[in-house]
Amino acid sequence: MRVLAALSGGVDSAVAAARACDAGHDVTAVHMALTSNPQTSRCSSRGCCTLEDAQDARRAAALLGIPFYVWDLAEQFHDTVVADFVAEYRAGRTPNPCIRCNEFIKFRELARRGAALGFDAVCTGHYASIVAGADGPELHRGACEAKDQSYVLAVMGREALGRVLFPLGDAVTKDEVRREAAERGLPMSAKPDSYDICFIPDGDTAGFLRSRMGTQPGPILDTEGNEVGTHRGAYAYTVGQRRGLGLNRPAPDGRPRYVVRTDPRANTVIVGAAELLSVNRIDAADAVLLADAAHPGLSAEREVAIQVSAHGSLTPALVRIRGDEMRVELMQLRRAVAPGQSLVVYDGTRVLAQATISSARRE
Repeated sequence: MRVLAALSGGVDSAVAAARACDAGHDVTAVHMALTSNPQTSRCSSRGCCTLEDAQDARRAAALLGIPFYVWDLAEQFHDTVVADFVAEYRAGRTPNPCIRCNEFIKFRELARRGAALGFDAVCTGHYASIVAGADGPELHRGACEAKDQSYVLAVMGREALGRVLFPLGDAVTKDEVRREAAERGLPMSAKPDSYDICFIPDGDTAGFLRSRMGTQPGPILDTEGNEVGTHRGAYAYTVGQRRGLGLNRPAPDGRPRYVVRTDPRANTVIVGAAELLSVNRIDAADAVLLADAAHPGLSAEREVAIQVSAHGSLTPALVRIRGDEMRVELMQLRRAVAPGQSLVVYDGTRVLAQATISSARRE
């Protein structure tokens, strides 16, 4: 099978490409350049897509003896991921840019170009598994619980499952992958993992947003409408946030206060007690199915589990899909569920569906 392997310059994608070669596939490597102004070196373990990453990807391909190409996707990445990130915060939602990148860049664009060039499948270093099911391929959690990335991959949809390879799906630990890389002589075996948002390498999300939207001072209100502080832009706050509020009036009971809601139109941030963050009903939109809509776990006939953040805990729930809308009844209270977050439905280890949270409440 002709396989297009995405090489990021990290250890995971390099070992995944190596395993694809071992499996007998005809592998070609591609590095997706996602920034038009890459840093000359990494900022500790933050960020990715630097010159160092591109060079490491090239070295890995050379060691594996496979063709290597660089695709400039910087314009698509900015327009699709970065611009959307800013727009979502401006609208008072909490986006996950990694999910959007996986949907539009790392799979849709990669698969589109790969298919046009005659490749049968794409290969990445994500920690997830494709399992042959009775009705076709299924997306499941990877064996490495700490690194499982099925949450951010759910948005790829059912049709893509037959054209993707995740060779690291059975890796039990990241150390196992690093040892394998060292044994293969791959130079990135000890390279630190990247984390946080790749296009904000210093980790200052609020500063990044201010640089694009400016400072927009406004009030911080309690749930009674009393002003208890000021902010520099409601767009920089998210539901559940406690740090960085700078409140000048303590709560009457002395307990900490959290962001319970933002109102971007009025440019206000509303804070309240921790118990106001707990919800048991969630509505979500733009549902992406990875199982048949008649699956019992998508028609509220079987209790499933939902996850609302990367590496977040699971919450038992009943889920009903109607068209592209999802309604979720939680079996226990869940805290700090923010509009804009991705909601993923699991039946055991299998991913059934994904949707974007539009609202959450307590009934």
